Amino acid sequence: MSPVDALAIETDGLTKRYGNTTAVDDLTMQVERGTVYGFLGPNGAGKTTTMRMLTTLTRPTAGTASVAGHSIVDRESVTPHIGYLPEEPPVYDELTGREQLEYAAGLRDLPDDEASERIESLLERFDLLEDANKRIEDYSKGMRQKVGVIQAVLHEPDVAFLDEPTSGLDPRAARTMRDTIADLADHEMTIFLSTHILPVVDELADTIGVLHDGELVAEDDPERLKTRAETGDARSLEDAFLDITRDHDDEVAAEPSAE
Repeated sequence: MSPVDALAIETDGLTKRYGNTTAVDDLTMQVERGTVYGFLGPNGAGKTTTMRMLTTLTRPTAGTASVAGHSIVDRESVTPHIGYLPEEPPVYDELTGREQLEYAAGLRDLPDDEASERIESLLERFDLLEDANKRIEDYSKGMRQKVGVIQAVLHEPDVAFLDEPTSGLDPRAARTMRDTIADLADHEMTIFLSTHILPVVDELADTIGVLHDGELVAEDDPERLKTRAETGDARSLEDAFLDITRDHDDEVAAEPSAE
């Protein structure tokens, strides 16, 4: 496998502007296949905009990017290879959980027998079998989240983009979610994971990227990221994250005014 073939995601100068506002600024990164990439940043950092560009939902203003070897400007080539869980799962309240997943399988052209087997297996894994025939309008936030994750990975994509996958889950369900993400990565699925729950990223991620004000301000494996301080003392990922974003703010504040 060539170095290029080993990449699940590659961006070069990826930029998104909305009028005079730059949401993502000159983002250059590489994500290897079969790994978990933890994508961190404060609210408004540009994480969701980045994920929307990489999933072909938003066109970039400048720069290039490829996912599973396909340019993101070629939506028809990219979408068969990806799954996406946005922060609010795209589900229909009038459908049952099982109907929602059958609908998602149909959109992906999964054969009926294969779809049925995968749906039943994932429903059982996420403890949804007993509620599979209830309407989604009666589901809790955590149950809706489970359905959203299942439909994102149901077709076994090369790359799964998960935005806050543990949101609304109780501790047991969150544990199941973490185990499932780890298992998917073990089976060569690439996971691009964005969450505010830092212990999840610390546990699962092979590499962590920190986005702040639209810029990638740090990127490393979790252990090295946690020992970036001059003291070299081991710290929590939360400490490292706060230090990195604070240092960036200080650097921006120290820059000469353009006026």
